Amino acid sequence: MKLRVFLTAAAMTLAATASYAEAPKYIFLYIGDGMGMGPVNAAQNYNRTVLGNDEPLTMMQMPVVGWSQTYSASAPVTDSAAAGTALSTGYKTKNGMLGMTPDTTNVYSVTKTLSEMGYGIAVATSVAPDDATPAAFYAHVPTRKMLNEIDRQMAEAGFNFIAGADLRSDDKGIFDYMAENNVQVVRGLKGIEEMKSDKVVLINETNPLHSNNIGYTIDSIAGALTLPDITKAALTQLERTSPDRFFMMIEGGNIDHALHANDGGAAVKEILNFDSALKIAFDFYKAHPEETLIIVTADHDTGGLAIQNGKGSGIGNIDYQKVSKEAFNDYCKGLLKSRMIYTWADMKEYLTENLGFYTHIPVSAEQEEKLESLFNETFEMRNSADQKTLYATFNGFAAEVFRIFNDAAGLTFSTTGHSGNPVPVFVAGKDADLFKGFNNNIDIAAGILKAVK
Repeated sequence: MKLRVFLTAAAMTLAATASYAEAPKYIFLYIGDGMGMGPVNAAQNYNRTVLGNDEPLTMMQMPVVGWSQTYSASAPVTDSAAAGTALSTGYKTKNGMLGMTPDTTNVYSVTKTLSEMGYGIAVATSVAPDDATPAAFYAHVPTRKMLNEIDRQMAEAGFNFIAGADLRSDDKGIFDYMAENNVQVVRGLKGIEEMKSDKVVLINETNPLHSNNIGYTIDSIAGALTLPDITKAALTQLERTSPDRFFMMIEGGNIDHALHANDGGAAVKEILNFDSALKIAFDFYKAHPEETLIIVTADHDTGGLAIQNGKGSGIGNIDYQKVSKEAFNDYCKGLLKSRMIYTWADMKEYLTENLGFYTHIPVSAEQEEKLESLFNETFEMRNSADQKTLYATFNGFAAEVFRIFNDAAGLTFSTTGHSGNPVPVFVAGKDADLFKGFNNNIDIAAGILKAVK
């Protein structure tokens, strides 16, 4: 009897060892925040027709393709907190909640299970690391607004690498608390070279525009971190601290910010940037094809973007856009604050130089009349109706400028919020077939756990 028990235990150990050996060693989850199929299609259209690339976007080269439903436990249209919780834990929750079921019971991310199995963990984003999607991988709070609690839980998470824009809490002791938890905090591109600890938080140097993201690709902010920079740093850290197996979540958070702003040009450039960060993982997969799993999806669709017939060179007009809608809006705010004399002729010159108006973007007499009227309301009468979105409030003049630009680029939006549209799922590598077909967002976490157990 004892021999039988011994043999059974030995067989179970061998089976577990074999299963563990067969599990993917390197797991990459890429989340394009707000990146529904409309934005992906717009980016691929630009990639093909303007950049002239014969190869499609990296995500579109992945052999397994599916769809994912994104509704939350409280609404047909999810927010990022509920969607992030579903993707990371496999549980639906109410909008606004992180790492909890609707009755406030804690549920745990795949990062906890994988960490207990010996996987190194990295969570990184182009927005704040305490924003909803990254926080869903380590935090448990009834509302995403509890930033002090989220940042403390970030320090306690024990991850090898967390990165993004600056922390947003007003906890003056948070960096001391990070140090107490043996977390090294480094800033900016120089900080990447200073990473020495097994647990690192990399945050951006102060963004001259906003602290909740690292800056838009289209604004070309000198010295700012980029998503590819962050991805390379995450991979370097994981290969140093946990070379045998690791999990990495990379979020393209600025995609969502641009789509909320209905800034089509910035959104396309953010998706291309996200795809460049994805190529780092895809190249790693090519070197380790039997050991790597890559999943690319979105937490929800933002903006309801669709392609229509543009004017002039259509989507190629994006190349004449040198500033994001947020940067342009901040430029306008600066003019108002300075109270300098700034004429319509001055603004026309700015629009020509930075958005291609009049030279490449056709502006009809009717459109110019409306623009000049809004300009006068904004800068002379200082009485402009605002366009409010999740992350910014735009004056009426800025909103109209970018409506005209989107129209010329052939990009149309149905909302400045989220939509209930399903989102794409692109997968490559070991156990990729677990994610094919029409999924629910909770199936992503379930598939990852099935692959490793």
